[in-house]
Amino acid sequence: MADIPLAPIERIMRRAGGDVRIGEEATKALRDYLEEIAEQVSEKASKFARHANRKTINGDDVKLATK
Repeated sequence: MADIPLAPIERIMRRAGGDVRIGEEATKALRDYLEEIAEQVSEKASKFARHANRKTINGDDVKLATK
């Protein structure tokens, strides 16, 4: 996997975590989890687009897929 770079994930964790240190393993674990969730949402959004006879996933498809 590993499509999302670690640096943005670490920045998000720093903003949320305050002054705690963040290990590389923790950053990688969160990245892997986020990629897994993104894939699941994308699959659902794709089904909504196909159901609407579209080949393009739009924002509404993604919003529906996250509910």
